[in-house]
Amino acid sequence: MNQKYEEILKQAGIRMTANRLLVLQTLHETVQGTFSFSDILAKIPYMDESSVYRTLTLFAEKHILHHIDDGSGKQKYCLCRCELKEGGHELHHRGHVHLTCIKCHKTICLDNIMIPQVPIPDTFTVVESEYVIKGLCEKCRKKLLPAIKGRN
Repeated sequence: MNQKYEEILKQAGIRMTANRLLVLQTLHETVQGTFSFSDILAKIPYMDESSVYRTLTLFAEKHILHHIDDGSGKQKYCLCRCELKEGGHELHHRGHVHLTCIKCHKTICLDNIMIPQVPIPDTFTVVESEYVIKGLCEKCRKKLLPAIKGRN
């Protein structure tokens, strides 16, 4: 199983260490959708906080993870759906759509729905793009629906 994670680190150009392997394995085997720094700390509490933080930062820089701004004020991450660029030396992030609840701030990755192509002027260089659709999740909608109906 570690070979899979070693290969991911190798493709991203990241030197393999026990901590990096542990964080990557934890992400792939226990996390679904978006997560925060504190979510990962809770899953591997015996690992030093600064090591976890540095690893997540490195993974984001190397496109193993990407940041999501869901409006909660808390840094969230999501595993990237990446592919090797031509030449096979650099990972390229294929952006996907996210749904964020405006009430509880739960964010869901829609991995199979890619960010639509947007024509960008030649005078502008895109560094990063996000596609976040905000609304109410099923749980929050059910809580709010009776209150909204009661006002009528």
